[in-house]
Amino acid sequence: MAKEKKKKNAAQEQDIPEIEVPPAQEAEETAAPEADSPAEQPAPPQEAPVKDPGQLLAEAADKYLRLAAEYDNYRKRTVKEKESAWSEARAQTVAAFLPVYDNLERALKQETSDEAYKKGVEMTMKGLQDALAGLGVELIPALGETFDPNRHNAVMHCDDPEAGESTIVEVFQQGFLCGDKVIRFSMVRVAN
Repeated sequence: MAKEKKKKNAAQEQDIPEIEVPPAQEAEETAAPEADSPAEQPAPPQEAPVKDPGQLLAEAADKYLRLAAEYDNYRKRTVKEKESAWSEARAQTVAAFLPVYDNLERALKQETSDEAYKKGVEMTMKGLQDALAGLGVELIPALGETFDPNRHNAVMHCDDPEAGESTIVEVFQQGFLCGDKVIRFSMVRVAN
């Protein structure tokens, strides 16, 4: 304590402000010289190897070609999906009108004495057939044709010596095609 008093007195005599150093700072100051050892110093940052400009150009060209091919595949897939959606919507719409076609066909087969009525039903049927043709819908040929399971639905068989083997002899319900897609199979009787 006597030494502290002497320091204070000496500081006061010289008008030098006394600075107290906290014990933690003293420990850091003493530890700092030890950190200068070469084993503890951080390694200098390593530089990435510089690539050859030709190699960079080849990589960029490869990326470009892959991107162009990906876009081309996307475009083709989108076109296919649009065409598929359009043909599916068209087929569903036509299928909804087929019962009307069947009813008009039955009405034309009925005998009537009213010629104006018969003419009106014929005109209505002609209008519906034209509308279906405008959508690309075709009748599946059946009567007298050879049975094709991809286009016809055989609901009855009969023995007819005049008809050839697997020949369609009667059509119960007309079938329809839209392009290559069958909207409805023809319901037929086939001769064995």
